[in-house]
Amino acid sequence: MRREGIMLPAVNYKRAADRAIVWKPPVYNTVHHILTNPIYAGAYAFGRTCSKVTIEAGRKRILRGIRRDRADWEVLLIDHHEGYLSWHDFERNQRLITDNATSKGLVPRGALRRGELLLGGLLRCGHCGRKLHVSYSGSNGNTGRYHCRGAQVNHGTDPCIGFGSLRVDQAVSAEVLQRLQPLGMEAAIKAIETSTVQAGEKRRNVELALEQARYEAAHARRQYDAVDPDNRLVAGELERRWNAALVAVRERQDELDALDRHKPEALGEEERRSLLRMGADLELAWHHANATAITRKRIIRAVIREIVVAIEDDHIKMLVHWQGGDHTALSVRKNKAGHHRWGAPPDIEDLIRALARQLPDRAIASLLNRLGKITGRLNGWTQSRVCTFRNQHDIAVYKKDERSERGEYTLQETAAKLGLRPMTVLRMIRAGDLKAEQYCKGTPWIIRHEDIEQLDIQAGADTVHYHNHRISRSSFFNNIARCALCRGIGLP
Repeated sequence: MRREGIMLPAVNYKRAADRAIVWKPPVYNTVHHILTNPIYAGAYAFGRTCSKVTIEAGRKRILRGIRRDRADWEVLLIDHHEGYLSWHDFERNQRLITDNATSKGLVPRGALRRGELLLGGLLRCGHCGRKLHVSYSGSNGNTGRYHCRGAQVNHGTDPCIGFGSLRVDQAVSAEVLQRLQPLGMEAAIKAIETSTVQAGEKRRNVELALEQARYEAAHARRQYDAVDPDNRLVAGELERRWNAALVAVRERQDELDALDRHKPEALGEEERRSLLRMGADLELAWHHANATAITRKRIIRAVIREIVVAIEDDHIKMLVHWQGGDHTALSVRKNKAGHHRWGAPPDIEDLIRALARQLPDRAIASLLNRLGKITGRLNGWTQSRVCTFRNQHDIAVYKKDERSERGEYTLQETAAKLGLRPMTVLRMIRAGDLKAEQYCKGTPWIIRHEDIEQLDIQAGADTVHYHNHRISRSSFFNNIARCALCRGIGLP
């Protein structure tokens, strides 16, 4: 309100016999008193405070202004006069003000704080019942964690639970978006309507302030005209007040002129379509560049009352309490010790561990890129990244001729050993005539030496003529005369 130049009325208590209403920039207590006074909502209340008598050092001491609970008020007349808002909205505001209180017990959620974590003040420990704290770490201070340290601070015992924020925030955000999806179009239409009236409301406030300033300037001029010119001290003071009022008029007029010069244009058709598109796809709006963490926190707090969280085995169990009274159970897998958000997918370790016994690092990187695998930071694989990954996971490097020492051959090496084409060997593998192993689709075939020797003993020269025709070895020579591909070929 100070930034927008909006003044609020206040009582001038300089002279108790002649109290006056003055307009001045608001302070915290002024705004708080207005929002918490029942008169603001059209109700009359009496007996909101009381006095308490105590004895200190043998003398009576009276403490006045002690606030009572609403049930203890002497008089409360709702709809006594016309208010600025309804009684229902007034009670809702009281709950919000109570929730925004910081360090006021275990029930309030606390006001929105800075930082990227979305669930601060909403999480409650499912083991001890205390509210979870938020902490940031890392070189840039952007690595967040939730942890319960109430027992440690109050009783010196071990902390209850602690876990990273990334997966928990993502799970709760996805659940919130799913619940709010039907309301997306309604929110988009409301945003379009708000954008058209927001500038008008601001201009109206400035016009009211200008009208008030002109009234005060006119009043100061009438006082100056009515004073006796011979009374120079009074005339000088009134002239100073008149000049101050004129300066205030000039400031309000300049502010109004600036609003007219920079009046925002009406919402264009493209912007209107963009809002409607984000209303139909709330996830697009949630991850939009203009959607800040503060906005996401306010949305979550509008629909979620509290989240009770507990850790069971390696899973984070959450029970979401929605504002309407419903409950939703969520489960998120907890990172193991030493793991973090930038870790590679779990299947990458097993794949690289198997490939490291078959290929060097450069070949492994090429194969991982062909398979579409990425690193934990969403990058492609290189020889140095494969080497770093092996060292971090204690995987031995591939040694030259390591497979030969174990009696293992690739598809190409087996084809060269048998004097066949690689495609012919592949058909033999698919037909089940040659045993081979493949860790997953796209990785090299591995054929053992004893399987090759066994193939030579059983099949002999018959293996030379495997082709697209599905001909078994037992009927090979019986059908060779009818095979168009084998005509004119002399068999040994």
